[in-house]
Amino acid sequence: MQLPLGPDPRTDVLRRMQAALIARFGRIVRPPEKRRDAVWVLVQGVIGARTKTRVSNEATDRLLADFGTWEAIAQAPIEALETRLANQTFPDIAAMRLKDSLLAVIDRRGAVNLEQLADLPTAEAMAWLETLPGVARKISAGVMNASHFERRALVIDSHHRRIIQRMGLVPPNADTARAYDALMPVLPEEWSAADIDEHHLLVKRLGQTLCRPRRPQCADCPIRSDCRTGRAKRDRDALAHR
Repeated sequence: MQLPLGPDPRTDVLRRMQAALIARFGRIVRPPEKRRDAVWVLVQGVIGARTKTRVSNEATDRLLADFGTWEAIAQAPIEALETRLANQTFPDIAAMRLKDSLLAVIDRRGAVNLEQLADLPTAEAMAWLETLPGVARKISAGVMNASHFERRALVIDSHHRRIIQRMGLVPPNADTARAYDALMPVLPEEWSAADIDEHHLLVKRLGQTLCRPRRPQCADCPIRSDCRTGRAKRDRDALAHR
């Protein structure tokens, strides 16, 4: 007879992690007015590769202000899009992906409209989004959670993935999709979509401040006790001072 395995210990790690990060950084809650239209979130994600969020937000607003509609953006010449996206890290790639993704939505829906996703389960809606050019797991989760859909979907960016790999919550070579698939089933069941969104924002803040790609400041990290990398560094430091 197979005995029940019991709860996954990573769930309690995530609970402790959330509490420790709130204690360090305070609450980071996305206000209702920041939950944008789903297409806005899609566009911001498609153009935002390796670009600061603020810059991509401004570029998305500027595109809509300049062209008036998402359909007009889709039909605009690549050169015109590149000009508006000059502050993005890769404006030529951003312009091409943006145009291709919006044209794909028009081809399938007749207009740039994602409201049909409201009728689909979250996993199916994300799978539909990931068939669009330039859309992978981070963007599809963002459309589901950070927009007015407000679904339980965890956005995992490069900061988030680096931290959960260092903590040992996902395999060290896990890409975004694999990390998502590993973490979603063990998220605390009481966490709402807003709690999951705050988790992403808190972990991102940690990655921007202490858990940097190089020379992480483990000694000052509020979640060091639950981090495989942090514990290993602590043990090495202790041996060095004997």
